[in-house]
Amino acid sequence: MTVKAYGSLAGDKPLEKLDITRRAPGAHDVQIDILYCGICHSDLHQARAEWAGTLFPCVPGHEIVGRVSAVGGHVTSHNVGDLVGVGCMVDSCRECSECHDGLENYCDGMIGTYNFPTSDEPGHTLGGYSQQIVVREEYVLKIRHKEEELAAVAPLLCAGITTYSPLRHWKVGPGMKVGIVGIGGLGHMGIKLASAMGAHVVAFTTSESKREEAKALGADEVILSKSQDEMASVAGKLDFILNTVAAPHDLDAYLNLLKRDGTMSLVGAPSEPHPSPGVFNLIFKRRSIAGSMIGGIPETQEMLDFCAEHGITSDIEMIRAEDIETAYARMLKGDVKYRFVMDIATI
Repeated sequence: MTVKAYGSLAGDKPLEKLDITRRAPGAHDVQIDILYCGICHSDLHQARAEWAGTLFPCVPGHEIVGRVSAVGGHVTSHNVGDLVGVGCMVDSCRECSECHDGLENYCDGMIGTYNFPTSDEPGHTLGGYSQQIVVREEYVLKIRHKEEELAAVAPLLCAGITTYSPLRHWKVGPGMKVGIVGIGGLGHMGIKLASAMGAHVVAFTTSESKREEAKALGADEVILSKSQDEMASVAGKLDFILNTVAAPHDLDAYLNLLKRDGTMSLVGAPSEPHPSPGVFNLIFKRRSIAGSMIGGIPETQEMLDFCAEHGITSDIEMIRAEDIETAYARMLKGDVKYRFVMDIATI
């Protein structure tokens, strides 16, 4: 089936309207009419070939929400008319230990929602800046939010799970003091989720203007990271830090804030490496630096259900499809609170 989409034909060309082909649903497939798709920094980097290996035409988008319009004959988990989501992956090997553990995101054969090899035309996956997508049923997620919240649910499929997974893995909960570094698309979700989990949330920002915004999102304290006095006030007091900043910066400044056995998990992906942290900051308090990448399908469903139960969505700004280049330019400047979402009806 031919559907309309927005994508790029080369890294130095703007995104434009395209005709793309979607396969007919197979026995285990779910066909989804896409309603909204969130805009992620990854989309921009891939579409503009700033990351190696971009396959053209490139149709980005891995924060997808929509309605099931057809199902294969063997599908049992979804029905026509259901509200569903698709995140950063549409398949995996389904045989390795990671897949068996519900950690498909760490499978070496994971197939991303766009720019990964597939037998479908044109030979690689095409993402959610499109009217429709067909996905194996195991990688389609149930959405239990109200229908009027759908657009604001879309970023949960990437920004939400990227922050939820490390918070859950390091068992964030009541009695813990948790730092969230950066108040952007990821950080604002980290604040909301950590707060809903019952932690005392300390937000870190370089912008004085974001102090009240962070408190409105659920932060109990807000620290201006440029202030030595404010940073010193929480030295050695944090159990866990979720670092969402996607630019190289001094990790030692935050390691100093952890208690003994504290962990800082990095989820921001800078284009250049961070300066190497000092070993003594790790040794003397048995601190750890870790990383985390989205989450598996079971955990992503858990995150969506948790957010529905606690009334959590992303703070968004809706855009029309033809405004995607303007949105990319604003995103690069940090001029969005806190996530753009494309209204697919405008393609």
